[in-house]
Amino acid sequence: MLLAIEQGNTNTMFAIHDGSSWVAQWRSATESTRTADEYVVWLSQLLSMQGLGFRAIDAVIISSVVPQSIFNLRNLSRRYFNVEPLVIGENAKLGIDVRIQKPSEAGADRLVNAIGAGMVYKGPLIVIDSGTATTFDIVAADGAFEGGIISPGINLSMQALHEAAAKLPRIAIQKPAGNRIVGTDTVSAMQSGVFWGYISLIEGLVSRIKAERGEPMTVIATGGVASLFEGATDSIDHFDSDLTIRGLLEIYRRNTVSET
Repeated sequence: MLLAIEQGNTNTMFAIHDGSSWVAQWRSATESTRTADEYVVWLSQLLSMQGLGFRAIDAVIISSVVPQSIFNLRNLSRRYFNVEPLVIGENAKLGIDVRIQKPSEAGADRLVNAIGAGMVYKGPLIVIDSGTATTFDIVAADGAFEGGIISPGINLSMQALHEAAAKLPRIAIQKPAGNRIVGTDTVSAMQSGVFWGYISLIEGLVSRIKAERGEPMTVIATGGVASLFEGATDSIDHFDSDLTIRGLLEIYRRNTVSET
């Protein structure tokens, strides 16, 4: 079985694939100092709940945007699963061109998303990932990664607003009641600013990307808060929560096939 680890700045996902389907998925808060021993205590409990043991895992793939965590995740794989992991950006072959000035700077998550999107949707594509950062990435018709845009994520923006302004409370991110634009109190004004502000960010950048490239493009949204925007804008063609995990599985298969 394959253990796929996708680590973002905020959350880390662990998922098990048995060769035909995903049989388990778990998430934990990302902690860059968590050791291999700490990971295994947590994982052992979750594996046992699924009737699985360490011996069931015979392959590991890691995608992380937190460099200081990769050492501990690699140790987890080597020490407890006796497996040399595939690590995006190190020893994993992607099978796509990375057409930017400094390919080594492309985030692992963005490359994995490009592959996951290219498997299902016909390019060229704009892939919007709403996480700690909100990224807009371009996938060419031939599947190549051609760069994109990085902007602050919606949760990060809300946190900064609360911490920098003494009288602004911490609020839940949600669509304003009645789809109102103008808030009539502090909370509704903040909700409108964040929600509709990010809808406008998406609509504006998608429009500018399409104008710059001069071609029709399909827009895919993924990430933890992407579902909040479903039905609120016509700029997004598809919402796909499985984009990253699909990309990880495809990268694993491409590397497995190349070794046989």
